[in-house]
Amino acid sequence: MVKILYVEDEPFLGKIVKETLESKGFDVYMETDGNKVLGLYKTVQPDICVLDIMLPNKDGFEIAEGIKQQNPQMPVLFLTAKSNTTDVLQGFAIGANDYLKKPFSMEELIARIGNLLNLTGKTNKQEQNDAEHFSFGKYTFNVSRQVLSGFGENRKLSYREAELLRYLFKNRNEIIDRRDLLNAIWGNDSYFNSRNLDVYITKLRGYIKEDTELEILTIKGIGYRFVT
Repeated sequence: MVKILYVEDEPFLGKIVKETLESKGFDVYMETDGNKVLGLYKTVQPDICVLDIMLPNKDGFEIAEGIKQQNPQMPVLFLTAKSNTTDVLQGFAIGANDYLKKPFSMEELIARIGNLLNLTGKTNKQEQNDAEHFSFGKYTFNVSRQVLSGFGENRKLSYREAELLRYLFKNRNEIIDRRDLLNAIWGNDSYFNSRNLDVYITKLRGYIKEDTELEILTIKGIGYRFVT
């Protein structure tokens, strides 16, 4: 399993990113305190490091320098609200492999992580294959092909429909906060994306309606619960 060392001091964002990456088959080790990161790095020996720059006690630049001293080949991806040229150049001078500006979408973060892993010869294919098929009720869901099968029908889902169904299944029978869902699938909880979520939930309900033992419940004022 591909191991990610993830450093972020914003609890809400950290929770979303960690859970989403884990749902993709990654093994995520998260730390919030800059002073503790190098110790965790030595213990975990990750395959890739995803670092926020603005951290308490020790910033991402210092952490990246320490990591690169131990392993110059370790891929490092910076997540930051900073965007001026000086900061970007400083990051690359230290040896950063990529830079992603906040706010970002989870799709882009996952794509950039995948790209860095491919460049270093590491992939997460085994984990993806292990979780390629999900079964719930009388349906099966092929994740890689984005195909939902059941009652004699194979339905090709859009990318967001597939990601939403995957997230619901991973958190099945639990109450899912609406904001967590929006941030995981769309990258932010804007009004526009919130309306899109309503549309996609309605679509998924229609897709699984033939199985009366399945239901996507709306928990008023909170979010949803996928009952299986």
